[in-house]
Amino acid sequence: MNNLYIAPTPSSPEVDFRFDTRTLSLRGESYPENAAAFYSQVIERLKEYLGTLQESRVEVNIALAYFNSSSTKMLFNLIAALDEAAQAGNHIALNWYHDEEDDTIFEFGQELCEDFPAIDFVSRPVRAA
Repeated sequence: MNNLYIAPTPSSPEVDFRFDTRTLSLRGESYPENAAAFYSQVIERLKEYLGTLQESRVEVNIALAYFNSSSTKMLFNLIAALDEAAQAGNHIALNWYHDEEDDTIFEFGQELCEDFPAIDFVSRPVRAA
């Protein structure tokens, strides 16, 4: 399966899904005008890829400095797909990067950890530059 790369814009994150190395990354800010349209192709490709895995290890890195409420729903759907893959016997490691002073993004990460216990979730605080 071909890798998926979408360059970042001021309102949408960089999507760097390297299926060949089992490393999936989202970086930047996420407040596209139509989050469902932006994330639908990403989630579709992700589900297609995850469906090919058997007892595989996948590393996911999410480092979003900001995301709006419609992006929150899409992120939840994306992580739900990862959780299904974990429940199917794959090891999904999710590194959740957040500004150490941003309680909102930290708390959303904690909610994800609680909602999707099959995922190996690691909160990774980073210091603002």
